Amino acid sequence: MGYTLAEKIIMRNTKRSSVTAGELLNVNVDKVMVHDIFAPFVVEKFREMGFEKVWNPDKIVFVYDHLVPTSFIEDFRHHKIADAFAAEQHIKAVHRADGVCHQLMPELRYVVPGQVVFGTDSHTTTYGAIGSFSTGIGYTEMAAIFGTGQLWIKVPPTLKFTIDGELPNGVYSKDIILRILGDIGADGGTYKALEFGGSTIKGLSISSRMTLSNMAVEAGAKVGLIEPDEKTFAFSGVEGSQFQDLKSDPDANYEKVFHYDASNFKPVVACPSNVDNISDVEALLGTKIDQGFIGSCTNGRFEDLEVAAKILKGRKIAPFTKLIVTPASRSIYAEAAKAGIIGILVEAGAIMNPPACGLCCGRSGGIVSDGERVIATNNRNFLGRMGSPKSEIFLASPATVAAAALEGKIVDPRKYL
Repeated sequence: MGYTLAEKIIMRNTKRSSVTAGELLNVNVDKVMVHDIFAPFVVEKFREMGFEKVWNPDKIVFVYDHLVPTSFIEDFRHHKIADAFAAEQHIKAVHRADGVCHQLMPELRYVVPGQVVFGTDSHTTTYGAIGSFSTGIGYTEMAAIFGTGQLWIKVPPTLKFTIDGELPNGVYSKDIILRILGDIGADGGTYKALEFGGSTIKGLSISSRMTLSNMAVEAGAKVGLIEPDEKTFAFSGVEGSQFQDLKSDPDANYEKVFHYDASNFKPVVACPSNVDNISDVEALLGTKIDQGFIGSCTNGRFEDLEVAAKILKGRKIAPFTKLIVTPASRSIYAEAAKAGIIGILVEAGAIMNPPACGLCCGRSGGIVSDGERVIATNNRNFLGRMGSPKSEIFLASPATVAAAALEGKIVDPRKYL
């Protein structure tokens, strides 16, 4: 019996010749990320456990993104504590308002294929798009890693999603993952690895693949993995010959295999207030919206801003409707500005926010009030996620969000493409 991609990465890390789903073992941590919300709690637990020095300062990354720009007086305390700890422990990788942690980690090549990576955020699964076993943990576990460089895991069983064919015009990776979530449910992947493959996945950009891996956790998954290929190696700046073992064996033992024909996918929307409450966009036509949001670690990348600009170019967003755009990183913002995309968005009436989590985590950048309805590109639409629990959040692709902002209601984005 062969091994899945998740098992291959764990075997590579632990130097074992075999592993079994459900087995408990310790892994050697290649990199960790701590964002500003959890930084004080990690530091406090680290002291509480009696540690004095971190195991390796070069393997720790701090990212200030959830509380940037600060919107409450106490927010700066998180940055101050993290800064002091980083200086004390000689941690050089500290990013202050450079973008969302899950964009920066792969973009800046802190994470590369084959690594085992942990972060104090559930969407750390994003790095599975480049073939990394990456997952979110709490601050107590992170403090233990800071002191030891190790953590125990349970080898997850794998659900395989094979998607073949060409996606129809107006359909994107966001539509793929939302459809999958609708099919398996918000608990359908609990403590499992979701592995995405097939000709459709091979044709996707790294950015689009990151959308899939990012939202794997919305099914409860431990990781969301895609086999690294030449696109991955170029993106990560690594020599591909070193990673030829990072692929599932033909006889790997999957818990279940799902097959999809890409031509059957349509633009879809996750309706309030669960990510698996999926509807075809046609069923929601005319649903009034008050605000659109394009951004987050799910869909705030260059290609997302680009497709929005194609729809918005030469047009104006609807009266009494807001469109908030938050690039996922400073470099994406700069690239989009150089390409003229930011200008198009601003001319259309969009509000540009600095690169950060912003509205996605409901801290700043356009939080909503009672009765408001938002359509957004991020990963969660739970009650109160973006402000008032009496608001409604719909999740969709950047194209669907941009088209909705144009008309002040949910429309089929394909009419503008």
